[in-house]
Amino acid sequence: MSELSCTVSHTHQPGWFDLVSVMIEGMIANAGKEEAEAFLISMGDSLAGRYPLPEARTVQDLERECNLQLARFNWGFVQLQPQDAAILLKHHALPAGDSMLEKESWQRALAAVLAGLYSGWLRAQGGGAAVAVVLERNDGHTLHYRY
Repeated sequence: MSELSCTVSHTHQPGWFDLVSVMIEGMIANAGKEEAEAFLISMGDSLAGRYPLPEARTVQDLERECNLQLARFNWGFVQLQPQDAAILLKHHALPAGDSMLEKESWQRALAAVLAGLYSGWLRAQGGGAAVAVVLERNDGHTLHYRY
């Protein structure tokens, strides 16, 4: 197999998921699930600051800008749906991670990062500082959040 075909067949640099998996396992082992989740939410919020979205005039604009950034990370895509005084977020096509960390643990960790990321982006669009994006359900394929 040529080096070019190896590069094309992998969407992430070799070792990346290994490092992230080891870090997540270490956080959970040392701090516990709840504290690790809080830390990962905070990291997602910090990531929103590093990758800010342009001001969105409509929900469709916001969804498009979120998806442009998510595509940059190869982290799947989100659908936004206004509902009464809330916005429902459905995140699809999560990166699979590696086989070393349990699928449920990987998804829980990534769900926390994404909750922080979406909270930061929505706050920067004028959302309330006390309002957070909350994971309501993970059906194994899609993360369902409410803001």
